Amino acid sequence: MAAPPNGKVLYEQEGVFIHSSCGKNDDQDSLISGILRVIEKENEVMVDWRPLDDTLDTSNILCAGKDSSSVVEWTQIPKEKCSRGADRPSSYEAEWDMVTTVSFKKKPHSNGDATTHANGESKWSFLFSLTDLKSIKQNKEGMGWSYLVFCLKDDVKLPALHFHHGDSKLLIKCLEKHVVLTESPQDKRILLVNSQNKSLSQSFENLFDEPSYGLLQVQILLEGGRRKKIRSYQNKLKKDPYTVTMGRFSKVTNYIFDSFRLSDPSSQRRPPSEMADFLSDAIPGLKINQQEEPGFEVITRIDLGKQPEVTRREPVSAEEWTKNMDSEGRILNVDYIKQSIFKGGLCHTLRKEAWKFLLGYFPWNSTKEERANLQKRKTDEYFRMKLQWKSVSEEQEKRNSRLRDYRSLIEKDVNRTDRTNKFYEGEDNPGLILLHDILMTYCMYDFDLGYVQGMSDLLSPVLYVMENEVDAFWCFVSYMDQMHQNFEEQMQGMKTQLIQLSTLLRLLDSGFCSYLESQDSGYLYFCFRWLLIRFKREFSFQDILRLWEVMWTELPCQNFHLLLCCAILESEKQQIMDKHYGFNEILKHINELSMKIDVEYILCKAEAISMQMMNCKELPQAVSEILGIEGSSVTPDSDNGEDESAAVLSCPKSLYQSISTPVTAANGTRDGTQQMAEPQSLTPA
Repeated sequence: MAAPPNGKVLYEQEGVFIHSSCGKNDDQDSLISGILRVIEKENEVMVDWRPLDDTLDTSNILCAGKDSSSVVEWTQIPKEKCSRGADRPSSYEAEWDMVTTVSFKKKPHSNGDATTHANGESKWSFLFSLTDLKSIKQNKEGMGWSYLVFCLKDDVKLPALHFHHGDSKLLIKCLEKHVVLTESPQDKRILLVNSQNKSLSQSFENLFDEPSYGLLQVQILLEGGRRKKIRSYQNKLKKDPYTVTMGRFSKVTNYIFDSFRLSDPSSQRRPPSEMADFLSDAIPGLKINQQEEPGFEVITRIDLGKQPEVTRREPVSAEEWTKNMDSEGRILNVDYIKQSIFKGGLCHTLRKEAWKFLLGYFPWNSTKEERANLQKRKTDEYFRMKLQWKSVSEEQEKRNSRLRDYRSLIEKDVNRTDRTNKFYEGEDNPGLILLHDILMTYCMYDFDLGYVQGMSDLLSPVLYVMENEVDAFWCFVSYMDQMHQNFEEQMQGMKTQLIQLSTLLRLLDSGFCSYLESQDSGYLYFCFRWLLIRFKREFSFQDILRLWEVMWTELPCQNFHLLLCCAILESEKQQIMDKHYGFNEILKHINELSMKIDVEYILCKAEAISMQMMNCKELPQAVSEILGIEGSSVTPDSDNGEDESAAVLSCPKSLYQSISTPVTAANGTRDGTQQMAEPQSLTPA
């Protein structure tokens, strides 16, 4: 029996054979029985096959695991040992007999991965990481035993594994939890390993998986041919959950559950508790119930008092902006400008200049001349990076799979990003060309991250405002510095934000939190899209310009975007609880808020919540850290400005309150709105 490997076993199957044609005769010695495992060890997932029979010849080891020098050596088996290869029936495919021609000898190493006898000789076996996997070839239907052939990125093919007991479907299902598998256009039997972000793909596949019956449905499914379209959509999700999910973000309005109901709805619905367990794995490592997690502060019920009434002012005008500059172009009072933007936003004509400061492209204390010199340097740097991908020939790109993948994703996303906006509508629109070129150049700027779907949503408003390729690129770079963790493979940013949001919501309304938990919605997955792309799909295009510039002031505290989430949820709390919404109804209701949220009302409410928390005399330490407040107690009275030193925020609190000009009431209504300037014509560089 093969020794169990170190690490967590995710999949295990006995009766998996290698059909070796190097045996001495025609008896069963030519069939090498083994055990196949998928193992998770030290955050790495590996595939391990080892023989069960300890009497096998140990002179060779089939090993595809890379050593420290990232080289896999292979040696040719003498032809005399492979004389039986020509005698195979014609129904056998070439890769079945691969061990007749090639075996792989792993260089000596000391990491302990290879299984050895007591005499030090290795068995027939192989071990490789999923990061080295290029493709999987499956058997033809009707050929008897199910088998798979693994091909690695070095074009090393391992011998076929034959599943004499059962088939390979469970293995494929296990692998799909860790890598994205897509059918090859040339051969449907070949599953290609997609290089896209695996953790995000896993999350979206879990959220949309067919057996869940309780999640999202696309608008087109509401039309004719419903059941057929649902199956087609799910098949696409299975093949490439990452691409399909992000591509459908803007169209998600309903749930698959209703479409799967047959004669007995109760027989189709998964219990909410089972659904909660199912969703809990969508982001690996995410734990929301902080009271069960070591190191988290238990937040007891605290009376925050009544939410204060908040008003907003008119947007900062170009005249007001200019008056706050000296003769050399320096901003005289940065705090005042930030506070004014937070309270009222910017008039559209001012955004092109002010956003460069808010995003950190321009230093707040820079002169006009210094900014001109900076732009000149950044222009040169941008076009050097742009030339890198522009100068790649078609032949070169054929040998660069990552660049091909990035380009393919970008082209797909650009063609469906904000196409109803005049700036991007129509064919051969110069705005689309610039969107494409900036995203491709960003791949050169940060090749490790490259392009991840959703990033086009973050760039689109920035390019719309800048109307300039270079300025838009560097502003986008600054924005991505803030959002980078949202798109990283481990999704640490998303994990952290969901946990922090749960902490804030529990302090704000523990009763509502308890209700959500009772409906297996305590993980707050319905806020996932809000956080991932900063509400881009929840508000109208013009409203998102206002919302983002307010958030970029980083006032009145850290993580103000989480308080915006709290404001939206608190606004919907009564309907959710009064109508006794369950798991599915909560998801559906939150999703249908898209494009129906009043941005001014939510900004007022989020600001009021921040004042509530900052006025709390016994603010929990966990909340203080999330909001960036030093000390466990804060200013007791925000209206008279007393005791301003009790809490240290990112700006003086007295200034924060003194500059507001009450124009908009807490309900978000206004007497007038700022008209948006028409975009100028663009010419791609």
